[in-house]
Amino acid sequence: MKRWLARGVIALGALTMLLPFWLMLVYASHGKGALFEAAPPLWFGDQLGANLRLLFEQLPFWRNLALSLYVATMSTILALVLCSSAGFVFAVYRFPGRRVLFALVLAGMLLPPYMAMIPSYLLIDALGWIDTPRALWLPTAACALGVFLMRQYIASTVPTSTLDAARIDGCSEWQLFRRVVLPQCGPALATLALIVFVSSWNNFILPLTVLRTPEMYTVPLALRSLQNPTNTEWGLVMAGAALASLPLMLLFAFTSRQMMAGMMAGVPRD
Repeated sequence: MKRWLARGVIALGALTMLLPFWLMLVYASHGKGALFEAAPPLWFGDQLGANLRLLFEQLPFWRNLALSLYVATMSTILALVLCSSAGFVFAVYRFPGRRVLFALVLAGMLLPPYMAMIPSYLLIDALGWIDTPRALWLPTAACALGVFLMRQYIASTVPTSTLDAARIDGCSEWQLFRRVVLPQCGPALATLALIVFVSSWNNFILPLTVLRTPEMYTVPLALRSLQNPTNTEWGLVMAGAALASLPLMLLFAFTSRQMMAGMMAGVPRD
């Protein structure tokens, strides 16, 4: 009885979480008039093609989508390289000031990102990167959460004896990192890649601050430009949101198992 009750609660929670996605797909196939009726539609209509055509007429949406994909991919690649390297150093080596530096990394996780918005803008402007893609992925190349995640995972899954044996066999420190440590960090790398990609894909404040022209808009900024206080075509916005959700769904489908394994990593030694 308890097992069926638990399954029922889980199923109810899953349906509750899926409801916004269902409504997004349904509203993407209706016009604005149907969405503001007394009883909003709960099943698909016949306006999806019209909404998509209007979306591509009003926005360079494929360019916006490609730009978001480029920025999110570059942010993810750089984060994987930098965070895994920093996590390896914190987990493997013992050097003066190590605990203090790691405490600063943890403190960086506690600071709200909006505190760095003005300094980031001033630096980007001084470098001449306003309205360029590099202004979006270079400032977010490394994150405190990524360093913390990789350090904890490496410290908990890579035994010291394995590292010592690799050194005795003649591995350099670079080979130790690339050939011994990284192959064992697949779940953590997949988790970090998913977190960084989704965060970069959904980022709204930084593009709003540094981008100027519609051709350089990322998807969240492009969809926001369709909205106005008096006449917003919500079917149009929902159609764009549905297209923008596809890359995230595909990424989660390929990395969900590794992400769960990374989240379930044990408590590290120290």
